[in-house]
Amino acid sequence: MMALHVHPDIRSLSPYVPGKPIDELQRELGLTRVIKLASNENPLGPSPKALAALTGAQDMLHRYPDGGAYQLRQALADRWKVGREQVILGNGSDEILGLLARTFLTPGDEAIMADHTFVIYEMEVTAVHGKPVVVPLANWTHDLESMVRAVTPRTRLLFLCNPNNPTGTMVSAEAVDRLMANVPKDVIVVFDEAYFEYVRNPQFPDALAYVKQGRNAIVLRTFSKIYGLAGLRIGYGISTPEVIDFLNRIRPPFNANSLAQKAALAALVDDEHVAKSRAVNEAGMVQMEQGLRALGITSIPSEANFLYFDAKQDGRRVFDALLRKGIIVRHIEGSMIRVTIGQPDENVAFLQALKNVLDGGR
Repeated sequence: MMALHVHPDIRSLSPYVPGKPIDELQRELGLTRVIKLASNENPLGPSPKALAALTGAQDMLHRYPDGGAYQLRQALADRWKVGREQVILGNGSDEILGLLARTFLTPGDEAIMADHTFVIYEMEVTAVHGKPVVVPLANWTHDLESMVRAVTPRTRLLFLCNPNNPTGTMVSAEAVDRLMANVPKDVIVVFDEAYFEYVRNPQFPDALAYVKQGRNAIVLRTFSKIYGLAGLRIGYGISTPEVIDFLNRIRPPFNANSLAQKAALAALVDDEHVAKSRAVNEAGMVQMEQGLRALGITSIPSEANFLYFDAKQDGRRVFDALLRKGIIVRHIEGSMIRVTIGQPDENVAFLQALKNVLDGGR
């Protein structure tokens, strides 16, 4: 084999491992029913308005999409009361994380993040030869005071996943206010709010207020979670015109496909689907918390659409045993498991399977 000259930073990375696809598990184990509770998708599926908007859209698939995504960016600007020049779309909000790293980090520049958070931050920072500065969570929650103390003259980005993935915890408006008062003005604070629409706590911060004040901050949201459009890959960021201008200089052309733009535009105004999804999630959260408690497990209080818990056994074994029963969850590390809130019958099936596995079943 020919020798490859690979940058050591890239060599140090492992590929991102997504939640196992349903059809893959069906093929491997010959199962007819598989319940996927691994990727925090909406169990109700896509917004019906989004599906309706896709009717006939295939007729234009030979044309490139609107590279500036005028209509969707305008709709988002109207919804959040910002200028269109403050909105950027991504092939999922994940893509914007990569654009931020490539735009604002030079080799050796630092980006602050939690130790137990969305793995893509560390991956994107390392890929551009930046230095991830990892700050441990405190009580499963971002330790904002320690994050501020970790800032150095080389700090360029600070990632705050709120609610946090995989723990589901949130930081309050008061805590974020203190963070913003103490973080240097030239550091860009990245508020990753993929689960924003699920939050029930009134203490949740209004991160867009910092953007509107002209602070170096960006708020990332997605159509992959409550809007049920994960398969179309569409998310967005809202920041100052200056930050968005620089991100646009390296944003790939046509990164938001035409089907995604149409579906997202329709989903954005489907308040009924969002309300129904929130209600199903809230009821499912209670059902899951109570079911886990009956098994002697206390999950971490969550503001998202998933629960994180300590199975008190080898997490990989629990994950594999659940797979054999047709239930896909997420093994994070050690004995920690993350499970998405599903429909009521899916939650029951998961709890029954988990009880069986924890009791020693295979």
